[in-house]
Amino acid sequence: MMLEVESLDLFYGDAQALDGVSLAVAEGEVVAIVGANGAGKSSLIRTIFGMHRPARGAIRFLGQDIAAAPSHRICDMGLGQVAEGRQIFGNMTVLENLEMGAVVPRARAGASAALAHVLELFPRLAERRRQLAGTLSGGEQQMLAIGRCLMGQPRLIMLDEPSLGLAPVVVEDVFRIIRSLNERDRLTVLLVEQNVVQSLTLAHRGYVLENGRIVLAGAGADLLADDGVRRAYIGL
Repeated sequence: MMLEVESLDLFYGDAQALDGVSLAVAEGEVVAIVGANGAGKSSLIRTIFGMHRPARGAIRFLGQDIAAAPSHRICDMGLGQVAEGRQIFGNMTVLENLEMGAVVPRARAGASAALAHVLELFPRLAERRRQLAGTLSGGEQQMLAIGRCLMGQPRLIMLDEPSLGLAPVVVEDVFRIIRSLNERDRLTVLLVEQNVVQSLTLAHRGYVLENGRIVLAGAGADLLADDGVRRAYIGL
């Protein structure tokens, strides 16, 4: 497995955010984590990426324990994160934002080729490369956040609520890009989403997270057909 999480516990003070979470992502997969607001999805992504220190449990990437590693080291190993809310640098240009994504040592030698690939993948970013990032639309900012992560040349990319706050037509674009990254670029994807239908339709496998616990796991299509999932998250 490319990424393994085993029996992960996380606390914020006395409040437990993650309770015995275990999951795995194989190379070449799209794996979705779905659940309601407050289920612990973002806490899980942030803990994997070294932004929170778990109380218990193991996190392994490419066979190496990363549970105590700093985020910059995890990024340089080839694990990328697109954070919830995009978190671009609004007072910098599109090009400057992308260049910031290539500061990790693993990405420096191939930065020019990576930039060319990102601008080919996102033509609107190419058109707006000299524009301040803060003046972009929400969808363009999400593309910029994904492009900046790709500049680090990750082997696995974690996307935290990439469709949040976007218009439906833009959401379609974002999911089409994620599919292309997986199928054309062979990028492994861990996708955290509230959009259950879109994410489980795209995913090879999925996990349902409720109140910090994994309550269901299986193939994306099987979870999408599950009566409990449909009642709880789709309203059917």
